[in-house]
Amino acid sequence: MAIKNKKIWISLLFTALFLFVFRLGYFIQIPFVSLDAVKQLFGSGESMFGFLDVFSGGALSNFSIVALGVSPYITSSIVVQLLQMDIVPTLKEWADEGATGKEKLNNLTKYIALGLAFVQALTLVVGISVSYYDAFFVVGTPTPVNAMIYVYLALVLTAGTAFVMWLAEKITMYGVGNGTSMIIVAGIISSFPDMFNDLIQTYIISGGEKIGNIFIFFGVVLLMIAIIVAVVFMERAERRIPIQYANRPAAAAFRGKNDSNIPIKLNSASVIPVIFASTLMSLPLTVANFLNAGTAKTILTAIFSTSKPIGFALYVILIVLFSFFYSFLQMNPEQMAENLQKQNAYVPGIRPGEETAAYISRVLFKITMLGATYLVIIAILPIIITKIFNLPSSVQVGGTSLIIVVGVAIETAQQIKTQSQEKQYRGFIE
Repeated sequence: MAIKNKKIWISLLFTALFLFVFRLGYFIQIPFVSLDAVKQLFGSGESMFGFLDVFSGGALSNFSIVALGVSPYITSSIVVQLLQMDIVPTLKEWADEGATGKEKLNNLTKYIALGLAFVQALTLVVGISVSYYDAFFVVGTPTPVNAMIYVYLALVLTAGTAFVMWLAEKITMYGVGNGTSMIIVAGIISSFPDMFNDLIQTYIISGGEKIGNIFIFFGVVLLMIAIIVAVVFMERAERRIPIQYANRPAAAAFRGKNDSNIPIKLNSASVIPVIFASTLMSLPLTVANFLNAGTAKTILTAIFSTSKPIGFALYVILIVLFSFFYSFLQMNPEQMAENLQKQNAYVPGIRPGEETAAYISRVLFKITMLGATYLVIIAILPIIITKIFNLPSSVQVGGTSLIIVVGVAIETAQQIKTQSQEKQYRGFIE
């Protein structure tokens, strides 16, 4: 059992230690920034960065050294994956080289991530200085010398991202689960205490004299639990395409061992479509927050704010489009059909080759349609429920964060179970 496995306990302790170190970075602010100004701007619990603040667990709003978190690495990973699709032949060759090629791709991803981190950090610092320089920075009036401070701060934030990437790599090597995912989950979970505190303050302490507020409080909590259960069910749901092998002995099939299949998850794109859509919607709003009140800010808010009709519709469309794009990127029907043919395998009743590829495409399209609908519902739940119950901005019922936490929890639990079973099998053989 996992409880008796010392190796798993050691891995859990390593993971907890690395996540604790990551969380310490939240409290270390970058230099030349006024802490009082930060509290005045973001002390209300509302962040101008919206979804971009989720990955760092609020470190972006706090302007700490780990403000960017692993978001540049995630963006870099997605870019490298896209470039492998016959866009850059060299990257496709690396992808087919096995472990050596994978190491090359990993190194390239890290270098691109650091470049993106520097660009994002420099944009962030310069953007903040445009609107909040006098109240925000403590370096005085801008001069040619002080202009170098922007580059210095961008380098500090880039170094913070490099450190977080190093922690994520160590978690993957010595801890439990995927390091990048665990860093993201740690940032999300760190916001839960503040969320429940705001919920209690709003409906129990401040509004406790009204019976209706108490019912709203417990209704929201029960709704959260119900959504978590539904997300767990949907994340584990899959469609299995049965396959048979031409060289499988008839006796094996007779004994019921001919049960091979291709599992296709209902949500094969995972949370990537929502991350893409949320990021694209957040970037223009971040720019709008740096602008003074005017026509440009009004237009950006109307188009990209999910609380507005146009922004809401655009958000839904982006999620659906990215769901189909990433699902077919992850599971290439032509390549799957080719691999089956090489293994002398086939789908019963379907001819190998093009017909198999077409069949897998149809199944994947139907599954992706259900998965995209599920992602849209989960993504818009916080928007709708916040409007209905007038919840504080920090309280999110459903949404991207919940999918990430549940998905990582399921994968980590499966990894622990697998490690425990390997230990049992090895002990039995020995």
